[in-house]
Amino acid sequence: MAFRKKIEEKILDVDASMQGNLSFKDAVNIRINGKFEGSLDTKGTLTIAQTANVNADIVGDNIIVGGRVRGRITAKERLTLLPSAIVEGELFPAKLNITEGAIFEGRCMMLHDFLNAEELSRYLEVDMNSIMEWANSGKVPAEKEGESWKFDRKTIDSWIASGKVGK
Repeated sequence: MAFRKKIEEKILDVDASMQGNLSFKDAVNIRINGKFEGSLDTKGTLTIAQTANVNADIVGDNIIVGGRVRGRITAKERLTLLPSAIVEGELFPAKLNITEGAIFEGRCMMLHDFLNAEELSRYLEVDMNSIMEWANSGKVPAEKEGESWKFDRKTIDSWIASGKVGK
């Protein structure tokens, strides 16, 4: 007979109106039900409920949108737009699921496992000169293919998490 240990999930339910920059280093499940303005950097699952109104730049692993969002969304694993979602802005998902009824106005560029220098510049929101300087000096994990650089997105994410950016 097998026993399963129930793992207690960390859940943060935000019902208030908030403004600022929220960043989580550990995986936590966040649900925003009210208003939020600023930037969100999450690990785990971020749910923007049907009642939410968010104006933010969002980076996360799994992002589920049921409410209204204006801004830039980078989903490293999956982005799901539910039927009640209204999204304006730029989407950068690894995987994308838009359910019938969702409204999306903007631009979408799928994240790939490997990025070129220009894509990495947009992904990190760092100017191209810095990316090239880091690649040429070995400060960023990269592989050279002919005259151009190739960056593994998962390795870059680990590099960012380690705090070695630009060092």
